[in-house]
Amino acid sequence: MGGSAPPQDGHPVAPGSPEPTSFVDRRAELAAGRRLLARSRLVTLTGPGGVGKTRLATRLADRVRGTFPDGVRFVRLAGLDDPALVPHAAADALGLHDHTDRPPLDVLAGHLGERRLLLVVDNCEHLLTACAELIAALLHGTPHVRVLATTRHRLGLLGEHLLELRPLPVPDPEGDLSDSHRHPALALFADRAAALDPGFRLTPDNRAAVARLCRRLDGLPLAIELAAGRLRDLGLDQLVEGPDARRELRATVDWSHALCTAEEQLTWARASVLAGSFDLETAEAVCADGVRLRPADVVEAVTGLVDKSVLIRETAAGSVRYRLLDTLRHYGLSRLRALPGEEPTARLRQRRWMQHLADTCERAWFGPSQRHIVARLRADQDNLRTALHFGLGGWGEGGAAGDGRPGGRGAGLGAGDEGLAARGQPPGGPGGCAVPGGCPAAPLECSAAPDGRPGVGGGGTAVPGAGAGDGSGRGGALRLVGALWFYWHACGAPREGRYWVERALEANPEPTVERARALWVAGLLAAVTRELEHGRRLAEEAHALALALGDAAEAAHAGYVIGVITLFLGDLPTALAHFEAAADRGRVPGQHLSLVGLERVELACALGFLGEADRAVAVCEETRRLCERHGEEWVHSYVSRMLALAHTVKRDWPAAEHHAHQALRRKLAVHDVTGIALTLDLLARIATETGSHQHAALLLGGADRAWSGIDRDRWGSAALTTPREDSERRAREALGESAYEKAYRYGGELELTELVGHALDEARGAPDPAGGPKGSHLTPRESQVADLVAQGLANHQIADRLVIARRTAEGHVERILGKLGLDNRSQLAAWVTARR
Repeated sequence: MGGSAPPQDGHPVAPGSPEPTSFVDRRAELAAGRRLLARSRLVTLTGPGGVGKTRLATRLADRVRGTFPDGVRFVRLAGLDDPALVPHAAADALGLHDHTDRPPLDVLAGHLGERRLLLVVDNCEHLLTACAELIAALLHGTPHVRVLATTRHRLGLLGEHLLELRPLPVPDPEGDLSDSHRHPALALFADRAAALDPGFRLTPDNRAAVARLCRRLDGLPLAIELAAGRLRDLGLDQLVEGPDARRELRATVDWSHALCTAEEQLTWARASVLAGSFDLETAEAVCADGVRLRPADVVEAVTGLVDKSVLIRETAAGSVRYRLLDTLRHYGLSRLRALPGEEPTARLRQRRWMQHLADTCERAWFGPSQRHIVARLRADQDNLRTALHFGLGGWGEGGAAGDGRPGGRGAGLGAGDEGLAARGQPPGGPGGCAVPGGCPAAPLECSAAPDGRPGVGGGGTAVPGAGAGDGSGRGGALRLVGALWFYWHACGAPREGRYWVERALEANPEPTVERARALWVAGLLAAVTRELEHGRRLAEEAHALALALGDAAEAAHAGYVIGVITLFLGDLPTALAHFEAAADRGRVPGQHLSLVGLERVELACALGFLGEADRAVAVCEETRRLCERHGEEWVHSYVSRMLALAHTVKRDWPAAEHHAHQALRRKLAVHDVTGIALTLDLLARIATETGSHQHAALLLGGADRAWSGIDRDRWGSAALTTPREDSERRAREALGESAYEKAYRYGGELELTELVGHALDEARGAPDPAGGPKGSHLTPRESQVADLVAQGLANHQIADRLVIARRTAEGHVERILGKLGLDNRSQLAAWVTARR
C-alpha cells in the first residue's frame, strides 16, 4: 500500500523567507515577538494586508528555532479556500501521512504528543473559525507545542497574545536623512529599486524625495515595493508627484494596475484564479484564450508583472514558478469579477488544465518520471484543490470560499464584488506535457490504455475540448479525483483523497465509468485508513458497475482493491486464489500497469505468508523485469520488499537483507514513508535474527517514529505487530534495558534520511559501546558533527548549522562518544584534531 510524498518545506526548520526581496529592519517587533513566544503558547501577528506579517513570522521563527528541540513547521494557508482542509494542510506541514480513521484534530495532537515544536500558521484571516479550532485543539491536546499565527484579525482564543505589526516609520523629509540604515522604509525602497535598476542608490540628492514618497504611502511595505517597481518607467519625480489618493493601499494597487499594459492587467486578473504558485505553462493555459490574449502575450505579460513587483518569481530544484502575493491576488479577483463572465471562464480553463496535468501524470506514472511527477503535483497542490472546489460548485456568484468570517480575502483593499454575468464557454487551452520527456512507456506497454485513454474520459495531449468529461460540471470533479488515484494512494494523502472522492461521488450518482473509477478509488482509500469492510463494499459496487458498463479496465482495477482488502482481512486462501486468477487472466486493455504490478506484489505476499517462498520469488522476479523495462521505482520498491520477505520465510538472511536494502533505497528515492516504515520493521527482524541487536533496537526506534505519522498501531495487523514485538523482546533480552533504550531512543531521534543511512549499513560496522573505541566507524553525518564539536560549537549551534533538531544533534554527540569510548567533548575535540 502506498505512502509516498516529497519532503515538505515545513520539515523541520523554518524555511527561508518566501519573498526574494530583503527583510526590512523590524528589530523592535522581533524582540517583542521573542519575548512573547518565551512566555506564551499562542502569539498572533496582526496587521493590515501588505504590512509584512508573513515575512516577520518567517524571520522570527528562524531566530527562535534553536529554542525548539523539535524544530519549526509552517502551515501556509494563502492558497487554501476550504475550511475542511485546514487540518490536512497542518498534517502536510508536519509530515503526517495519517492512515487511521480517527478525527483529524485528534490525530494531529496525538502525533505531536510531547514534542517541543513551534507551529507557524500563516494567513488565517479567511479561515478564522477553522484555524481557531486547529490551534485550540493543539494547545489543549499537547503540553509543549507553541503557535505563531498571522492574520488580519485576532483569533479570539483564550491565552492569545497579540503583536500588532504597523507600517514602517517614515522620517521627516526635511530632517537628517544622512544615515539611511536608520530608516527602514527608505532602505526597503532602495533595495527593491536597485533589484530592478542596478544603478539606483540613495544619495543626498534623492533621499528627501524617497522619504516624501514613503510618507505618501504611509510606510506600508507592499505599497513601497509596488512604487519601487515603477521607478524604471516613471522616474522618482513622477512617482513623488502622483495623486494624493495614493495614500491607501487600495489606491496604491489601483495606481500600479493603471500603469500596467492591457495585456498585463488581463493576465493579472485571470492568474488570480490560481492558488499558490504556478509555472509559465500553467499561466499560458489559464490566461490565454486565443482571442484577447495569446500564449506569447501571456509570456510577455508575466515578465512585465515580475518587473513591476506584482508577480513573485521563485526558483526551486531547477524550475521557475510564479506567485501573486495574497493581497494582489484578491485585488486581481475583484478586477476579474468586474468583467462579465470572466471568472467562471477562467476557473473552467484552470480546472481543465489541472485535469490535463493529472491525466498526463497518470499516463506517465509507471515509468522513470515518478520523482518529477510527485514534485510537480505537490507544487500544484493548491491549484488541484482549487480545481476540485470549483468543480464541486465551491464558488457561487461573487465570492471566494471561506468560512464567512468578516475581514477575509481581500480585506483592506475595499474591493466591491460585482455579480457574475452569464457563464461563457471557454476555448480550449494549449497542449504540452507536464512530465519531462512525455510519457516514457512503449506504445503497447504504456501505463494508460493502449488506445491512449488517460485514465477515464478521453484524452490526447491537449487540454480537452467541450464534452461530458471536459470538467464543465460536477462530473469534471469526479473525473479529476479518479485520475489522481495514484497521488492519493502513493503520495501519502489518503485522508484528503477520501474527502474529495466522497464529495464527488455524492454529487454524481449517475452510473458512469467515471463513477466506477471513483468508487474503487474510494474503496482503496477507505481500506488504507482502516475501514476495510466499507472499502470492500465500495470496491464491489465499482466492480459491478464497471461490468454493467462493459469497462474491463475499471473492473480489473476494482478487482485489485477487492483482492488487497481480502488479503488485509487475513483470508489468505481466498486472496491467493483471487490474485492467481488475475495473473492467469493477464493484463486487460486499458488496465494501468501500476495496478498490474501491484496485483503481482500482492500475489507474492499471499504466497509468502502461506509458506510458498520459491513461488513468491518467481512472481517477484517477473514483476521486477517489468518495472526495470519501464524505469519504474515505486512498485519496484514493493517488489524488492516482497523478495526480502520471501527470503525471510526461507531464513536466507543475507539475501533478505540485500533485497530489503534495495527496497529502502528505492522507497527513499520516491519518499515512500509508509514503505520505509514497513521495510524498517523487516530489517529490524533480520537484524534480530542475525544477532545485531543494537542495530535492531535503533531500527525499531526509527520505525516507530515513522509509524507515528502513519498509524501507531500498524493498521492493527498482527502480521506487522507480532514480528515487531518479537524483535523488541529479543533485543531487550540481549542488550539489557539501558542499552536497548539508548539505541532505541537514538533511532527515534534521527531524521528520515539519516535513519535510512543507518539502516543501509552505514553504521553496521560500529561496535557496541561496551566494545571500546573504533574511530573509523563514524558515519558521514557523525564525522560532520564531530568536526563541529572540535570547532567548539554547542549542541544547539550544531543543530542550527546542520539544520536538524537539537535533540538529534544531542543524540549524535552521545552516540559518537559511545562509539569512540570517550567521556566528554574535550576528548572528542582532541581525537578529531589528532586525526587531521
